[in-house]
Amino acid sequence: MTDKTPAKLADEAAEAIRAINHLTQGSPRDDWEYPGDVYSLVANLSQMAMMLPQALEQASHLMNKLNEGGHLRSDKDTLDQDLGEVFYGLDDARNAAQKLYGSLNRAHNGLGPIGYKD
Repeated sequence: MTDKTPAKLADEAAEAIRAINHLTQGSPRDDWEYPGDVYSLVANLSQMAMMLPQALEQASHLMNKLNEGGHLRSDKDTLDQDLGEVFYGLDDARNAAQKLYGSLNRAHNGLGPIGYKD
C-alpha cells in the first residue's frame, strides 16, 4: 500500500487540514463559492471522521500489547499513571471522533438539497 509510516500519514493529514483552513479563509474564490463546494468538503471530512475511531483503537491496541509484553517504561517512573492518561485520552478521542462523524454526517445530509441561487 505505502512505505510511509502511520505517523507520517497522520502528519500529511494534519497538513492537508491546515491547507484547507488556509484555502477556505478567502471566500468566495473560484473553487470555493458554491454550496456544492461545502457539500464535498463536509462529505470528505465526514469520511475522515468516520475512520478516526479505528485508527485510535489500533493505537490503543498497540500500546496495550507493548505494555503486556513488558516493553514500556516511563521517564518519570509513573508508567501506570501515564498509561492511564494514554488510554483515557485515546478513548475520549475515539468518542469525540464518533460524535464528530455524526455531526458532519448530519451537516452533509442538510447540505444535500441546498443549491446556489443567482
